[in-house]
Amino acid sequence: MSTDDIDAAVDWLGAPVDCGACAHHDRLAAGKCKPLRACVFDRYARRIDRFFDWNPDLARDYVAHDYFEVRACAAKAAEIFLLPAMLDDPEEAVRWSAARRLPRRYILRLRSDPHREVRIRIAGRLEGADLLPMMSDVDYAVRQAVAKKLPPDMLVLMINDADPAVRRVVASRIAQAALMRLAGDADPVVRLEAAKRLEPVDLRALRKDPDWRIRYEVAQRAEAEAIGPLVNDDDPLVRECATQRRTAAGLDLPSNVIVAQKRSDP
Repeated sequence: MSTDDIDAAVDWLGAPVDCGACAHHDRLAAGKCKPLRACVFDRYARRIDRFFDWNPDLARDYVAHDYFEVRACAAKAAEIFLLPAMLDDPEEAVRWSAARRLPRRYILRLRSDPHREVRIRIAGRLEGADLLPMMSDVDYAVRQAVAKKLPPDMLVLMINDADPAVRRVVASRIAQAALMRLAGDADPVVRLEAAKRLEPVDLRALRKDPDWRIRYEVAQRAEAEAIGPLVNDDDPLVRECATQRRTAAGLDLPSNVIVAQKRSDP
């Protein structure tokens, strides 16, 4: 159910919204606001947001409102010179709403914001060296966001991150030259992510990996000449794949097929 489907017009303190006593009553007559649809005094953020969409000139008057949803919505429309002060707002929604419109130099200090969601979103806005201090963030989700934004040749700095979820992102993006280092990771999903990106010639090093999914990747993509040991693998899917590829390449053929081939040779 959307807020427009809620048949109630109450303010953030729970009192009914009174259009007759509203300071913006003239806007109602002009179609610039509408009960249950667009109202700065309604408790629902969507209705507040719509009010500032229709009345951006009023946003500056509400950047210090007591209700955080009003401040957050006002930050989307207020003049940009009013936004730096909002980076110190006690509510993370307001800080992020202001930060998303500000130039890079203003938002760098939010790299250490106390709220993880703000730091995650800040990581999504920054580039290159600006992200380096966030590589050691205490929250793995923030470091994940950093790993998604760093240039591939800088990801070697995160190759030993404590959380496998972060290393998986690293393995999916790191420069090819460093990929083999993640192929020996302690986490099998990290190794699999690396294996999917390795060149076929490099996959032979993973033929004895303890995880069948990685050996299957080897059986699928490594050079046929290198996957001989996998035709006797413990896993049936790995054996089948390796056998089919070796047979298709003319290797490990049954003896009767080999004899028939020799007879057909000129």
